[in-house]
Amino acid sequence: MQWSSQANEAYRILKDPMSRARYLCELSGIDLQTETNTAMSPDFLFRQMSWHEQLDEVLEQRGDPDLRLSLRQSLNDALTEAEREIKTSVGEHLEQERYDLAAARVREWMFLNKLIAQCRAID
Repeated sequence: MQWSSQANEAYRILKDPMSRARYLCELSGIDLQTETNTAMSPDFLFRQMSWHEQLDEVLEQRGDPDLRLSLRQSLNDALTEAEREIKTSVGEHLEQERYDLAAARVREWMFLNKLIAQCRAID
């Protein structure tokens, strides 16, 4: 029973690209410090502020459903592209065994996933 549980947990971690990246960083000795380390690159912080402004703009468009949908789709496209870029970057860092750089990008990816979920939850 214990082996089955461990195998299921391993499958869950390895199936998801972000969980897999986190695991590989931690396996190499890098603590992601997700609760305490919020340091991110200035470029990512600027993009983060822009995405939040766009999300606020989408949420404010209650009277025009077509405009709201268009703004939401535009934001979703930008977030999806940013996620693709982060995935690629994390993969490259992991291949080059630059786990500290991969960990920094994984933290950004985690933030981005939360924002993507917020965007997709908009009706």
